[in-house]
Amino acid sequence: MNLGAGKRHILAGTMKAAEQRSANGGLAELDDETLLGEVAAGDRQAFEVLYRRFYRRLFGFLARFLNERGQIEEALDDVMLVVFRDAGRFEARSRVSTWIFGIAYRTAQHARRPRPADARLEAIESEEALALKAGATDGGTPRFELRQLIDRALALLSPEQRLVVELTYFEDCSYQEIAAIADCPVGTVKTRMFHARKRLKEILGGG
Repeated sequence: MNLGAGKRHILAGTMKAAEQRSANGGLAELDDETLLGEVAAGDRQAFEVLYRRFYRRLFGFLARFLNERGQIEEALDDVMLVVFRDAGRFEARSRVSTWIFGIAYRTAQHARRPRPADARLEAIESEEALALKAGATDGGTPRFELRQLIDRALALLSPEQRLVVELTYFEDCSYQEIAAIADCPVGTVKTRMFHARKRLKEILGGG
């Protein structure tokens, strides 16, 4: 999925507009819903503020599903361009972040490429290595090493299980919000979380 010149033109235009009005800073003070309303009214500077506000969170979220940096950035641009196009359709039945992450999840699912057989074999080998490493760690494990260990364990979950864990613990989403993002019943979210926790305990050697 390649970005067209039109898409790049929109993003480049919003960057330039934001630079011209950066000294004002008024838009940055708006909450997400009000800012999205400005975007719906055609304010490209508001869109750039929203883009910058969500960029890091969306990049990290998409990186859980996509492997290549270029693919992640392309998907992120696609997500925000859907936001730009459909801002007027937001009905405030959820948080703006829930709506945007729902778009991101669907975009990632569309862009995700099946892993080849050798990558699946590598994942199995990584799982064994992670279990050994987790068993060897103690309370003095540096925080960044622990996070690396958790990240690698999460990568071994199914995309559906990884989604509920990521959104629950790293984005502070409720099960109702996750259900809206994943377009599934709340009961399905709870079931996926149950199996995700069980799987993580197995991977990390805790059960």
